[in-house]
Amino acid sequence: MTDTSLINSPETESLTHAQASWLELGIPIPPTQDELPYDDGIPMESPRHKLQMELLIDPLVIWLGDQDAYVGGNMFVYFSPDQVKTQDYRGPDVFVALDVPKGERKSWVTWCEPKAPDIVIELLSDSTAAIDKGRKKEIYQNQLRATEYFWFNPFDATDLAGFRLIGGSYEPIAPTADGQLISPTLNLALVRWSGDFKGTEATWLRWATPDGTLLPNDQETVEQERQRAEQECQRAEQECQRAEQERQRAEQERQRAEQAEQELERLKQQLQARGITLGE
Repeated sequence: MTDTSLINSPETESLTHAQASWLELGIPIPPTQDELPYDDGIPMESPRHKLQMELLIDPLVIWLGDQDAYVGGNMFVYFSPDQVKTQDYRGPDVFVALDVPKGERKSWVTWCEPKAPDIVIELLSDSTAAIDKGRKKEIYQNQLRATEYFWFNPFDATDLAGFRLIGGSYEPIAPTADGQLISPTLNLALVRWSGDFKGTEATWLRWATPDGTLLPNDQETVEQERQRAEQECQRAEQECQRAEQERQRAEQERQRAEQAEQELERLKQQLQARGITLGE
């Protein structure tokens, strides 16, 4: 028999609707993010993978702004309590969940969240490529049901692909004429960009708006702010110069008026010396 006093206790006020229903039916509640492992102690593949994650996550967080959404990376995503038994804790390198509350998470636990992630991105390496393209792709399709799945190899920029869930199966996303992969979920594109990011020259995967404008990374944001500040200084300097020029013109006009008044007074004195009086 279910203990109704437990159901109505203060400890259950923070439970999700699904968890409360399980408790009411006498079904054990699966563990939450605070009870699940969130670190397997395995480091990332390479510093470039870490930089690539930053380049995908940080600009997107800024672009989403105050929108209800969560962008995570290199953290566990739990979609089944069986993962606790099998210790299958590996999670996507980058994932996005829209229409969810903001806030810090240790892991993404689907039975404690409103939904599963909408977008998953895996960064390939020699040791993970086969799993990312095979087993993980099947998991994201059949169990996580992520709407879009992308993979990219930071050391081989030609290895880029995207898929969209249609009728329960992943269908390839056809690249545009210039090689972009469009994400209808975000109304953004994933594009390859060659350049320097934090001292590493490479071809990176980046987000761009439909018109091709890249979402700026932190380096570019700082540079844009510097350029804006420099432009403001230039505008202020130009205003100062214009004000000084106006002051000089006004001074010249004052001097000309003064000279004209002096010349008029001189002429009056000359005429008076000859006995000629000017009419008022």
